[in-house]
Amino acid sequence: MIQIKTGMKKIFFLIAVNILFVAGCNSKSSETKDGFTLNEVINQNSNQTTNQMEDIQKKENPYYSRTDTAKLNVPDSEWKKILPEEVYDVAREKGTERAFTGKYWNTEGIGSYYCAVCGNALFRSDEKFASACGWPSFFETIRKNSVVYEEDNSYGMNRTEVLCGRCDSHLGHLFDDGPPPTGKRYCMNSIVLDFEVGDK
Repeated sequence: MIQIKTGMKKIFFLIAVNILFVAGCNSKSSETKDGFTLNEVINQNSNQTTNQMEDIQKKENPYYSRTDTAKLNVPDSEWKKILPEEVYDVAREKGTERAFTGKYWNTEGIGSYYCAVCGNALFRSDEKFASACGWPSFFETIRKNSVVYEEDNSYGMNRTEVLCGRCDSHLGHLFDDGPPPTGKRYCMNSIVLDFEVGDK
């Protein structure tokens, strides 16, 4: 009986510690002297590291350009040597990242989205909208030829696949359940997008 009471005390103690920890992390007292919360600072540092790693990868990709719109005809064997494995899986093998896991599914920053494979301009932040699907969603592309479309009958479904208009990499799918003015929802994979802040 004493062991049960001791065990219960430990459980209650751990629950109390967790509640206090969560409350402390969410409180204003966790703000830094610059007015940022601890989570915001951690996210900024994490994004900086990710951006630095992406910059290194871009330097190793001779086809990446934010200004060149010429169509690329690069074989998958070449892309496989250049691209990170997780980007290659989605972009060239038509994979899909899990919902609510991509870095841009709920991003609200002002800027533009580019193809992570070749640098082609795809979407502006003011074309992005909040969607409950768990992937970044847009109602319109930057240019009509930013993307191309293919019929996709995989998994017993009839869908419209969206590919990069420059390098033909798989980006996601297009659905007819988006907001005005287009009524379209470009449902994209974050892993095949780059986001540049402030160039809306």
